[in-house]
Amino acid sequence: MSDSHHIRHLVDTVLDNLQYQHDWTQLQVLTHSPVDGSPLPRPLISGLPLRRLYLHPDDQLEMLKAHPKPEDRLPETPEIEWVLPTHLAEKWSLKSFASVFDSMPAQAPSRPERPKRILLATIHDDSTIVYYFMHDGLVKPRQN
Repeated sequence: MSDSHHIRHLVDTVLDNLQYQHDWTQLQVLTHSPVDGSPLPRPLISGLPLRRLYLHPDDQLEMLKAHPKPEDRLPETPEIEWVLPTHLAEKWSLKSFASVFDSMPAQAPSRPERPKRILLATIHDDSTIVYYFMHDGLVKPRQN
C-alpha cells in the first residue's frame, strides 16, 4: 500500500468512527490550507461532536465569571474540533506535530487565532482508535 493510500485509509477509518460511533456532524477532510492553498503536512478532519469535549482553563475561568452561582449549569455548546489521524507504528517528532499546528487555519472569522489543540486519533492494527488531546505549547492545569 502506498503512503498516500495508507494515509487515506487512516482518514476514512477515523471519519467512519467519528460519524457512526460518536455521532459527530459537519465532518470535513482538509488537505490544503484554506488561506494559501498549500498542501497540509497531513490531512486533518474537522467536525462537530454532540457535546463539548474540552474546556481550556482560560475559557473555564471566563465561563465561571459569567455564571457565578455554583448551582448554575455551565453551557456545553459543542465546538468544531480538529482531528489528526495517525497509526500507532508511525514515528512522530515534536517538529512534525509543530508543522501540523503551524499549518492549521483560524477557527472562524470571529476567532482569528488558530486552534489551541487537536484531537490525535491513533489507530492500532486491530482498528481500535484511541483519542488524545494534543495542545500547542504549554497549558495551565485545570482548577478543580
